[in-house]
Amino acid sequence: MYVRLTYIDFLPGRAEEAKTIYNGELVSAVKSQKGNLDCRLLEPVSAGEDFISMTVWETKEDSDAYHSSGTYKKMVDRVRDLFSKEPVLKVYSTESVMEHA
Repeated sequence: MYVRLTYIDFLPGRAEEAKTIYNGELVSAVKSQKGNLDCRLLEPVSAGEDFISMTVWETKEDSDAYHSSGTYKKMVDRVRDLFSKEPVLKVYSTESVMEHA
């Protein structure tokens, strides 16, 4: 599996708006992509830390297809005016995703 983490810092006072757009629009769009297993926004518990958009993919090919199709860019552009700086994408591989107990 592949995990894509996009580190995001929102403008002061704009995080709630960003969360509404992310959860109301972006999650369903990403989850409809072939091979997507999860999509969620991780909110920092400490002030000043980045939010993290996390998507999980069945295969590297699915992750790469999502990126190269332009869908990732569309998702980022949807909330771009709320960023305080350019987001940073990091991609990781994993053997498995933790299952619910």
